[in-house]
Amino acid sequence: MRKHFFRTALSVATTVALGCGAVALGPVGSASAHFGEAEISPIESDISERPWAGVEVSSGASSADLAIDQEDSTAWVADDTSSGQWLTLDLGGAYDNVRKTEVVFPDAGAVYQYVIEASADGDQWHVIADHSANDQPTRGSVDLFTQPGTRFVRVTFTGASPGATLGISELSVYNYLRDDLVLGADASWVDNDVAEGRDYWVSPTEEDPGAGPHLLDVLQDRGVEYVRLRIFNEPRSESSGDVLPVPYQGPERSREVAEWIKAERDMGLGIDFHYADSWADPAKQPKPREWAELEFDDLSQEVYDYTYDYVEQLIEQGTTPDKVAVGNEIINGFMFGSEAALIGTTDPPYFRDHPEIYQSQPGGGLLWDYWGSEDPEEQRLYDEAWDRFTTLSAQGISAVRDASADHGEDIDVEAHIATGRSDKALEFWDQYLTRLNAKGVDPDVLAHSYYPEWHGSPEQIEQTLNAVAAAHPGYKIDIAETSYPASGGGGAPMPNSTYPRTVQGQADALQRVFQIANDIPNNQGVGVLVWEPARWQSMFTAVPGMARTWEPNASIDVFSESRATHVVEDTVYAGVLVDGEVALPDSVDALTTADGSTEPVPVAWDPVPDGATEEAGRLTVQGSTEYGPVTAMVDVVETYAGLDCDRVITGRHTGPLTVTEGVTCLDGATVSGPVSVRDGASLQVDGAAISGPVRADGAAAVVICDSRISGPVTSSGTSSVTIGNPVLGCAPNTISGPVAVTQTQWWNVIAGNTISGPLTCRENARPPVNNGSTNTVSGPKSAQCRDL
Repeated sequence: MRKHFFRTALSVATTVALGCGAVALGPVGSASAHFGEAEISPIESDISERPWAGVEVSSGASSADLAIDQEDSTAWVADDTSSGQWLTLDLGGAYDNVRKTEVVFPDAGAVYQYVIEASADGDQWHVIADHSANDQPTRGSVDLFTQPGTRFVRVTFTGASPGATLGISELSVYNYLRDDLVLGADASWVDNDVAEGRDYWVSPTEEDPGAGPHLLDVLQDRGVEYVRLRIFNEPRSESSGDVLPVPYQGPERSREVAEWIKAERDMGLGIDFHYADSWADPAKQPKPREWAELEFDDLSQEVYDYTYDYVEQLIEQGTTPDKVAVGNEIINGFMFGSEAALIGTTDPPYFRDHPEIYQSQPGGGLLWDYWGSEDPEEQRLYDEAWDRFTTLSAQGISAVRDASADHGEDIDVEAHIATGRSDKALEFWDQYLTRLNAKGVDPDVLAHSYYPEWHGSPEQIEQTLNAVAAAHPGYKIDIAETSYPASGGGGAPMPNSTYPRTVQGQADALQRVFQIANDIPNNQGVGVLVWEPARWQSMFTAVPGMARTWEPNASIDVFSESRATHVVEDTVYAGVLVDGEVALPDSVDALTTADGSTEPVPVAWDPVPDGATEEAGRLTVQGSTEYGPVTAMVDVVETYAGLDCDRVITGRHTGPLTVTEGVTCLDGATVSGPVSVRDGASLQVDGAAISGPVRADGAAAVVICDSRISGPVTSSGTSSVTIGNPVLGCAPNTISGPVAVTQTQWWNVIAGNTISGPLTCRENARPPVNNGSTNTVSGPKSAQCRDL
């Protein structure tokens, strides 16, 4: 069982400011006990920002992408304003640890009613938030949920206050680091560390130095859960080719290190066969000296035998590896032989200096210069090189499969490349997997190295990995090597990176790589290994005055603090009229990721400054909870959303008034005669006096506020009905006569009115509500109006 280590600390600063502010999530750890300083927060990703996310809508398709353009001043707007308009966000694949949604609407002074649902397949939906009873003007909401396998998130409108722009400015869905994403390191040089007497301590200058002096103890204490070991066949000097006096990273010494990792510390173990006596990487892949002069069939058999025997030895000593890599950074093939003359490689020196040995027989090098050639001879050579390479690869994979099966074990097999080119990576995996499958074998994991100085920006490797994952959905994806320096270059970022070479920059750069692996759709990303964190672009610093002693940089805590233990409802949306009083909630929701439970946690809000609502605009109020900061986004508006009038009637109007199209507004008017609203038209009445019946049949909207009506009020089949709604500044009415509201399709509010006569409501899509303002009715209240 893999173990995760979590440390919780809280550092919250609260401020009040006008305008938009950035919001941090969850606990922020400050590793001050280590060298340098780094603030490390749990990793959070908005998947809607990713290029593989997309949207579908019920109407208004031309503006749909504006709902995920990361700009809340733009919006998808529905062409149809009828009930049930929806927008569906496709995350591009399933995610097991998306935990939070945030939706922002176009109008600050409107009430939006809606339901948010999640689905794995777009057919079966689960409600994750129901805001269909919302009666407050707010521009958005943050909702927490647990629904493993979520691919689609849908927002469906169930209602909106009159005049609201029906649409979505931004829909965000946030992903968090999965527990099963392996965070580890290639720490092969630990063999040298122990032999050379290097000491590592968590806090060497403290009275209690913590874990140490073994590097593995420090790494495990800081959250590293998996260690990979590279294996040289017969370790040799890269320059001379001579056998090294101490065979570091050789098979025998590495078996002992495997015991340190697996047997003594119960950490995950990876084995990385270089199939070489010295470094194997894209620029050099020399055959082991013992195999160099073998004919190809014999070489192929030797690969099988060597791999099987070593894996078996590991199993039999109780250190079964979790994963075995068949070759290291094999983008250009491995175990180069006579084809090296066509590849043009000259490294390492002993390979160049002794071609009669190392280049005497064909090997597994690839001929990329002939990729796409129209020359039949070059294409033949290209294909033959691929066949030799995959034949050798198949032998290594088969050996791991057979050794594990023969001993009742299950070991993942990895193929590991390094390239900064997406097209080359895709060609490699297409050729490699097609040819291996034809030979009856298959790896489990497709791994890439990522160093920005060689492989491009984080966005480039993200694009490559996602292209590979999409092309080969049946495989796991791994970042087998990465690193980033904490010093050098005057602190300037590495090529193709924006992160400074500081302890904080090191932490941020590594967390970005963790994020990239975790965000691959369908949970295909399975892990990230930092390469030689104690030696290369080191995460450790020598301790002054303490010989051969090193302490970790504060950045080391990326391994333990990148996972969220809690997810907070970290943004609260509210609306208030100019000169109004801001009301903020006493608590927000917090989700515990371990069990998916959600409970309210108290919020301590900063005081709202005097005069903060004197002008329209955005007021930002900061608050804090035990799990992190919260931000209130308060929209200060001059008026709440209302209908846009096409015709305004003031003063006196005598005789019948019929509204046949558009929006007619009675603003303080006195009407003597019946008022009729026809199919698709709208009426807004404010401060008016009407003598005569008011009737709407199939109208788009009827809004009656602060008015006196002598006569019956009847609405049938209207989309949106408001008869008083103090919450939105629509003052109650006095109506002398019966009121009947039937077959309303959408918004339906009857609130605070004085009605002399019966109040009848039936066959409405949703029962009308009074939003806390009870109607005074002298006659009976029946059917759906019974509780108004």
